[in-house]
Formats: sequence, structure tokens, C-alpha cells
Amino acid sequence: MIQIISGEKGKGKTKILIEKVNTEVRAAKGSIVYLDKSNKHMYELSNKIRLENIRDYYIENQSEFIGFICGIISGDHDLQAVYLDSFLKIAYVNENDFESVFSKLEKISEEFHVDFVLSVSMNKNQLPENIKKNVIVSL
Repeated sequence: MIQIISGEKGKGKTKILIEKVNTEVRAAKGSIVYLDKSNKHMYELSNKIRLENIRDYYIENQSEFIGFICGIISGDHDLQAVYLDSFLKIAYVNENDFESVFSKLEKISEEFHVDFVLSVSMNKNQLPENIKKNVIVSL
């Protein structure tokens, strides 16, 4: 399952994402990973959540990002969910290739039973039609 928190930059998506992950971890049976472009939110996250700064891994494009996601999954068979803050930036995605990357994440989610929650700096009406159903919060 993939859920999206959408809205323009500066609308409060990260705050909602952090609240959601901190709530989910209390009842989680597996592990949870939070991917971000910095360590800025380290002290806002529960210590049960694994924070990874994507910039520490020299990822430069979408293919490397998808490979990184698969590497996280292959290294943690108890992985329950991955939260991705600033998804467009950390995954090197623009509006034109959003559907392609989203489709790969959907396949990964279904195959390995891992949920993804993305914060996306786009308004809901800018998202492709088939992806709008995944929006849980629109700011």
C-alpha cells in the first residue's frame, strides 16, 4: 500500500508525516524506516524508527533510489513500512516521471508487503489521475 501526503512546499507535510510515523510505531509488529534528505528531524522521531539520510548514500538518480529501497527491504525481512519525506527530491522525480517511479514502488510494496508513505510537494490536482486515490492528506 502506498499513501501520499500532498501539498505545496511549506504547508506542513513533514509535521503530519512525523506524527503519523510516531503513532504507527507504537503498534508496529515490524520495523519502520524514515528516509529524509537530512538528519534535521532526528529528535522528533521515536527512537524505534530507523532514520536514514539519503544523502549519505550518494544516490544520483531514480534507478539508484529504487535500488536503495530494494536494498533496505532485502536487509530487513521484518520491514513493515518506509516513510519518505520530500519524496520528489530524495527519489530524483519530476512531474513527468512520477507515474513510472510510483508504479515501481507499488510493485515493490505488493511483492514484499511493505507500506510506503510519501510526502509529495505537489497539489493533489497536479498528480496523475490514477494516483490521486492514494492521497490521504491534501494541504
